[in-house]
Amino acid sequence: MRPIRLQETFRQLFYAPLYAALARGAYARQGLAVALLEGGDPARAKDAVLEGRAEVAWGGPMRVMLALDADPACPLRCFGASVLGDPFFLVGRAPRPDFRLRDLAGLRLATVSEVPTPWWALQEDIRQDGLDPAALPRITGRSMGQNAAALLRGEVDVVQIFEPFVTRLEDAGCHIWHAAAARGPTAYTTFISTTALIADMRPEFRALVRGLAETLAWLHAATDTEVAETIAPFFPGLDQGLIARCIARYRPLGIWPATPHFPPAPWERLAHAMRSAGAIRRAPDHQQGVDNSLID
Repeated sequence: MRPIRLQETFRQLFYAPLYAALARGAYARQGLAVALLEGGDPARAKDAVLEGRAEVAWGGPMRVMLALDADPACPLRCFGASVLGDPFFLVGRAPRPDFRLRDLAGLRLATVSEVPTPWWALQEDIRQDGLDPAALPRITGRSMGQNAAALLRGEVDVVQIFEPFVTRLEDAGCHIWHAAAARGPTAYTTFISTTALIADMRPEFRALVRGLAETLAWLHAATDTEVAETIAPFFPGLDQGLIARCIARYRPLGIWPATPHFPPAPWERLAHAMRSAGAIRRAPDHQQGVDNSLID
């Protein structure tokens, strides 16, 4: 089989299945050579495919939805789901065991600036809980690291953030108020390529999906420590114990699917949130944006 260049979006712990597949040689066992192209700008990952620098990228299906909304003839397609739950949390300084999203009224909420999906999804959750998200005194434009520091200084009341910031804030005395994954399956990460490449490299892409399937099965059976040890080389700046605690927090939330199959519900939930946020004018159909035919 021909080798595949796989474009990373940006390096984060919730992509654990994708790093584990590489670290464990899951693709090589399928006879496929995969070269990881290091990411940096999440918005540009898909462009590596469109510009011929990679055969496949991983990233948010929202990138495909945006592209299809702008141009229904766009050739980008999603396949092979690896994250189907929202990995973000709301964290505050004081415990709020009875917290509801409507309780955000009047609070200084600092939201994620690095990527748009977390806010698009959260604003719809807030609306569903009876509060107008546009009325919130929301703080935007700062990184999660900056927001975490602002929370500890008391400059904001609550931050929208993911791991490992959550565990580090918890160690500093803060408390989780809300896990976004509670809303149910939400399309967060899949492989992305074009219809032409999917047709031309079908054996290679099927091997890619089989490697992911093997890894998802392993991940659900492995201990948190085993997962942390496996993906730790991709995160040299993080202690393995910290990584294991992050995996342990994500695991019961069900953000990682049992198989790479990408069903309609997570796609439709994200599309609805993006429409209500004004990010897209119409929701692209699941069959238009997703190719499940590569799954055995």
